Formats: sequence, structure tokens, C-alpha cells
Amino acid sequence: MLGIKRLHIMVLKQFALLFIGTFFIALFVLMMQFVWRYVDTLIGKGLSLEVLAQFFWYMALMMVPQALPLAILLSSLITFGNLGETSELTAIKAAGISLLQVLKPLAVVIFLIAVGSFYFQNNIGPASNDKMAKLLTAMKQKSPELEIPEGVFYDGIPETNLYVQHKDLETGMLYGIMIYRMTNSFEDAAIILADSGMLQSTAEKKHLLLNLYSGEWFENMRSQELAGSASVPYRRETFWRKTIVLDFDSDFSVDDSSFSGRAQGKSLEQISHDMDSLNQYYDSIGRVYYAEGRQMYYKIHSLTPNDSARAVHAAKNKPVPFDSIYSRLAADKRRAAVDQALNAVQREVTDLNFKSMLTSDGDWMLRMHLIEAINKFTLAFSCIIFFFIGAPLGAIIRKGGLGVPIIVSVLVFIVFYILDNTGYRMARGNMWSVWFGKGLATAVLTPLAAFFTYKGNNDSAVFNLDAYRELFMRMLGLRVKRHVMGKEVIINDPDYPADAAKLQTITEQVQAYAKAHRLNSLPSIINVFFKYQPDNEVERINDEMEAVIEDLSNTRDKVILTELSHYPFLAVKAHTRPFERKWMNVAAFIILPVGIFFYFRMCRFRRRLNNDLENIVKTNGKIVRRIKHIMEKVKG
Repeated sequence: MLGIKRLHIMVLKQFALLFIGTFFIALFVLMMQFVWRYVDTLIGKGLSLEVLAQFFWYMALMMVPQALPLAILLSSLITFGNLGETSELTAIKAAGISLLQVLKPLAVVIFLIAVGSFYFQNNIGPASNDKMAKLLTAMKQKSPELEIPEGVFYDGIPETNLYVQHKDLETGMLYGIMIYRMTNSFEDAAIILADSGMLQSTAEKKHLLLNLYSGEWFENMRSQELAGSASVPYRRETFWRKTIVLDFDSDFSVDDSSFSGRAQGKSLEQISHDMDSLNQYYDSIGRVYYAEGRQMYYKIHSLTPNDSARAVHAAKNKPVPFDSIYSRLAADKRRAAVDQALNAVQREVTDLNFKSMLTSDGDWMLRMHLIEAINKFTLAFSCIIFFFIGAPLGAIIRKGGLGVPIIVSVLVFIVFYILDNTGYRMARGNMWSVWFGKGLATAVLTPLAAFFTYKGNNDSAVFNLDAYRELFMRMLGLRVKRHVMGKEVIINDPDYPADAAKLQTITEQVQAYAKAHRLNSLPSIINVFFKYQPDNEVERINDEMEAVIEDLSNTRDKVILTELSHYPFLAVKAHTRPFERKWMNVAAFIILPVGIFFYFRMCRFRRRLNNDLENIVKTNGKIVRRIKHIMEKVKG
């Protein structure tokens, strides 16, 4: 027991040092990816060091849950890769200590890290995410003239939509300007066109100065006195230069109410509470919409159950002749009726579209809250999954350092990221259920972790390419050709008379077997899937043939060596039944497409075996004749 405890301490020390290093490396890589995403927000804004320090601090806190699984994967790979490369893992297993026993103390540490990851995401992560969102918004408002894109409308300025065709980054001039300004409603909109202009912040950071050159100003003159008038006057102004003052606070003052609905900034308790409130709120809206629909479309509220039954019965017995009523109307009344019905339908469609937008927003908010709640568990659970992938893989690969472990860990993390990101987007878009989308990555990697742990504990060769190639060739019915080469040193010469006699016996057995089993005909489906009887004759013939080939491979005669290479490798069981176990054959028959595939696959193997047996008979005859020729030369 003392040796095992010392072993655990040694493994824990190696893992701890590597985990700390890989954690900060993974955190740095993720932070750089985040920085490149917001590089336009940081450059050229005149941000102070304090603001930049807050940005990197909150960003680091946000990336901790994502960096933990990657650090665990890489550190466990390197730890057990080093143990395997230095043969320490071999010595440990030779002492009777299995891989699972070595993993026990590390598994406890990883479980504690997963619990800490969940606590971090539930308590520290939401606050840092909320502060990061506010900081990013304030940073974008710091210098909006640098934020304005080309070729699209920019709505970052209150009550203003700004379109810029081209922007000179060196001088700050804007060209091809189009501005839509709304004060109270769309009816009060002002449209401003200008050839060029420049946008600058005032010294107190409370306003924006927009200097426009060579343009026109179009504005509606609607007022309270003209509210009931059908005609609305407007003003048109042509200017050579004009300065517009826009209200804009760019001194890092952000309204906290705009971030109150973000699920990323909430703990699990807050998410649960807000989801109950959202469900109650949108359920009440749904009940109101349902009541309005009943009152508007069905008029059920004014009828008793008996009245409804009588109305339905009367409608069935006396259908309303709409076509005849419509045909008796005058032409102008027909048109009025159609226009009225069309307007009513369009009005109701517009109303339903508005209601669907409101309910869709509610569904989206509920999905985002549920996604964030599940995400806290899946990220914590991924720490455990990545450990049971990394540690067994390191023990199997047995390569330490930073080469192979980094390649393997990056590949595994890319698979996890693609599955997780795909599931998140599909769940967010309501194309998949939230539980399926967010659980996709863990559901795929959990069996993989169990497989690698099983293989690593049993010293299985997971990355033996020859074994996979052989399995692949067996599945497709492929095989390699036999190559018998002459030996440089021969200790015992072949027993030619005995080998010739055995080959003649094998020829008789092969001919008798081929005649009895009629391999070119289709087998009985009942016998194949339900009444299988073992057939060991081909296996016995193959063993005898291989023994003769092994003995004759000691010959110096090139003709015999050439003929030995013509012997095929026999598939001794594939022509009899699809599987070894009877219940698997029955199941294959029940699953119709699978049964058809295996039946015709077996028929193919039967025809191939028949050809192989004919080849064996032909080759046996040639070798027997050659042996007789050699014996005659020896006697002569």
C-alpha cells in the first residue's frame, strides 16, 4: 500500500505542474481569439490603461470555464504520455497496478475541479460576463466615428441611422452620407443627404458634432395643428456646409436596465426564477390572445353549450349559400364586399404577425435561459470527460512532450467545439430541442471516453493500423495475396513424399466437399438464419494445407515456391452464416435490409470459396507433378 501511495503522489505532482502550465497556455490562446474578435473596438479609441486592464481581466474570467477542459485534456495526455515513453507505466502495470488504480487519485482531483468549474460559472462567471458586456458597449460608444462601417446603416447613435458609402481612415472623412433622423415617429423623419462629412465628439463627451458638406435636407413639418390633415407639408433645404449637434454620451455611462434580460449574466437560481416569471408572463399573454381569438373568430363567448350544438347542427343541415348570395349583389357591392373582406384579412394577418413576433421573442428568451442553465453543467462535466479521454490516450500513445499530445488534444477539442457550437446554434434557432443541442457534444464524447479508458486499462492497441486494415478488409471481403519467398538458411528440407501424399488427400477432400455442398447454388434462408449447423470441414482442410505450405516453403526449388504463392487464404466461416451466435443471425433476418446484405455477402463468399477450392486442386496437381519430377531426378 505504501508503494501505491507514493505512486499516487508522484503522478499528482507531475499532473499538477503540467495542469498549471497548460491552463495558462489555454487561457492565453482563448483570450487571443477573443481579442481578435473585438480588435476594432480596442484600436484607435484612446482607451486608458485602467479600461484595458478591466477588459482583459473580465475576459480572462469569462474564458476560465472554457480553458479548464482543454488544460485537463492536454495535461493528462502529457502526464501519461511521459510515463509511457519512459517505460514507467510498463513497470507500474508489471507490478500488478492497473491503469484505473493509477487514475483514482487524479479522478478525485478532476471531480473537485469540475465542481469548482460549476461554482465559478454559477457565481463568478455571470458577474464577469455582465460587466464585460457593459464594458464592450461603453467602449463602442467611446469614439463612434471610428465604429461606423461602410456600405451598411449604423444605428449606434440614438434616433439616427447613418449610412456611409466610403470612409477615409487617415483623415476621418465620410463620403456618400445618408442620414435618417426620427424624433417622435416615422412621420417626423428627416432625410439628410450629403456629399461628405466628418463626425467628432465634443470635449465633454456628451455630444457629437456632424459637419456635412454639399447636401440636402428633407423634413416633414407635421405638427399638432395638422394632426388631422391628410396633406403634410415638408421642408427642403440645400446647404453647402451644415453642422448638426447630436446627443450622445460617450463617457462610459451605460444603462444597466438594457442588460437585465441577458441569461449569460445570471446564476442558476436567477435563471430558474426568471424562467418562472417569463413563463407566467407569456402564458398570460397567450391566454389573452386565446380569449381575443375566441371572441373575434368564433364568437363562442356569447353562446351556451346548447346554443353551440344547435348552431353546429343547423350549419350541417342548412349550409349557407355564399355563392348565390354574392352573385345576387350589384357589381359595386361585390367589389366593396371583396375589398372589405380583403382588408379584414390583411388586418388580421398583420395582427397575427405582430403577436407571433412577441411570442417568438418570449420563446427565444426562454431558450436562451435554458441553454445557459444547461451550459453550466455541460462545461463542468466536460472536465471529467476530457480527463478520461486524455489520460488513457496518453497511456496508449506513450508519447510525451508537446508534439503528439498537442496534436491529439487539439483534434479532440475541435470535435468538441464543433459539436457544441452546432448544438448551441441549432438549439438557439429552435431547430433542435435545447437538451439535445447542448447535450450533443457530451453525449458523443462520453462513449469515446469510456472506450479509451477500457482500451487503456486492458493494454489494447487502439492505434494499430494493421488491425484496422485487417478488420476493414474482412468487412468488405477483401484479402491479400500469398507471397512465399525462398529462405536463405534452410535447416530441414521438405518431406516431399509425405507432402505429395497429403496434397493428393487434400485434393480428394476438396472435390468431395465441393460436390456435397454445391457452393455455386443459393443456400436455404431457413438454414442460414435459423437452422445453422457447424461446418468445420473447410477449417480442417485449411489447417492441413497451411501445414504442407509451411513445410514446402523450406524448398530450394523455384517452381514449387512460385506455385505455393498461388494458394489462396481461405475464409473458413464466412460462407456458412453471417454471425457466430444464433440470436444475432435471427436479429439480422428480422431487420430486413441487414439480413439481405449479409445473405448476399455470404453467397459471394460461397462462390469465392468454390473458386478457391478449384484453385487449390489445380495448384496441388502442379506441385505433386513437380515433386515427382524432383524425386525422379534424385533417384536417377
